[in-house]
Amino acid sequence: MNAPLHPLPEPAAPFPAAPSIVNGLSVDVEDWFQVGAFENVIARSDWDAIGTRVEDNVARIIDLFAEADVKATFFTLGWVAKRHPAMIRRIAEAGHEIASHGYDHARVFTFSRREFAEDIRKARDILQDCSGVAVTGYRAPSFSIDHRTPWAFAELAEQGYAYSSSVAPVAHDHYGWPEAPRFAFRPLAWSPLVELPVTTAMLAGRRVAAGGGGFFRVLPYGFSRWAIRQVNRDEGRPAVFYFHPWEIDPDQPRVAHAPLRSRIRHYAGLARMADKLRGLVHEFRWGRMDMIAHREAARAGELPVPADSSAEEFAA
Repeated sequence: MNAPLHPLPEPAAPFPAAPSIVNGLSVDVEDWFQVGAFENVIARSDWDAIGTRVEDNVARIIDLFAEADVKATFFTLGWVAKRHPAMIRRIAEAGHEIASHGYDHARVFTFSRREFAEDIRKARDILQDCSGVAVTGYRAPSFSIDHRTPWAFAELAEQGYAYSSSVAPVAHDHYGWPEAPRFAFRPLAWSPLVELPVTTAMLAGRRVAAGGGGFFRVLPYGFSRWAIRQVNRDEGRPAVFYFHPWEIDPDQPRVAHAPLRSRIRHYAGLARMADKLRGLVHEFRWGRMDMIAHREAARAGELPVPADSSAEEFAA
């Protein structure tokens, strides 16, 4: 059964002009060998034997954000946090949000609901122990909440998460839920949980991915500028942008035995990424995802809870 989608209603008054809109800035904290492009060539059982680079890359990102005086959300794997607790504390002490990216980057649609519940519980416990702050946000690895996993939102709500940013409302060979709303929505009528989909833009009547990651690395910077301005100015909504620490690391090891398509996706544009990010964080206004979720929820007011609404209807 597909989970019903409840788009947030349009605001009664127009939002301010684009320059005053604060967009959501996020970092998906995983190491270079934990990515979807290599999931079939680097086994999880080998991860502990591989040299990590995530801590140095995150330190560079924190410095970059400090230069621009912006705060962001770091959606972090529990596996990474467990091995780099000092890094998690540094992120939190710098004023950024610590949020969950699951434990070890397994996609949501590979879990049963029971397995998913344990994964997000385990990851949050580690992140909270390391940071000393409450974790209220979640992003599914590879944006893997879609029409196959309607129970995922119910589990997040039952575990007390305030928001998710786990949906890519486009068609893509690795992920996507093209029927989902483009902007913030409540996936459950009985819960205040807010979903913040990654940004898409409209081009010739079609949705196109425009929220960061590989698209930002490979496409000209002007495309991202155009897309964010379209969302801010024409739609009056905040953009949701993401990237990974390994994307600013052109010296990372090369996985020669990975398929050519995976290698192209992973390594293209690495040398230019840091400079492009520097331009982006200075050109637009940015904030933490929990702040964006709070503001988007406030636009909608409280939705009524149907008398027969129950989490059980979304059980696997």
